[in-house]
Amino acid sequence: MFDLDPGKLLVIGIVALIAIPSKDLPRVLRTLGQVTGRMRRMAAEFQDQFMEAMREVELTDLKKEIEETNKAIMNSGKIDGAFDPMTEARKQIVSAIEDVDKKTVEAPPPQPIAEDSSFETQPSAAPPQDEGAESRKAGSSEKPDK
Repeated sequence: MFDLDPGKLLVIGIVALIAIPSKDLPRVLRTLGQVTGRMRRMAAEFQDQFMEAMREVELTDLKKEIEETNKAIMNSGKIDGAFDPMTEARKQIVSAIEDVDKKTVEAPPPQPIAEDSSFETQPSAAPPQDEGAESRKAGSSEKPDK
């Protein structure tokens, strides 16, 4: 504010020593310190009041913005369906069932087996085993322990 650097303060101090008698110097310096302290407190109060006003304005703007957002959300009506997990699960289950129904409709029906045929007459997928191999397997598993 006054832009007092150390050089200027030194000049002011020397002039004060010359102009003010030595017996009045302590009283003058004490008064000067009290005045300086009051000015600093007033500046700090002003700055605090200014910052408080800025915070109030900021809070008012923020509150207004939140209220506008809240009104927009309430007016949209989409919030009820957006956060319903049961509806989403229901949609997934229904679509899965429909997919299974489509696949069963598209798949050819199984061919019926004739009633007079038996299991013995139908060809086997496994090759026939020879009986000697079975007896060798059985004989090898029953070896006595030594």
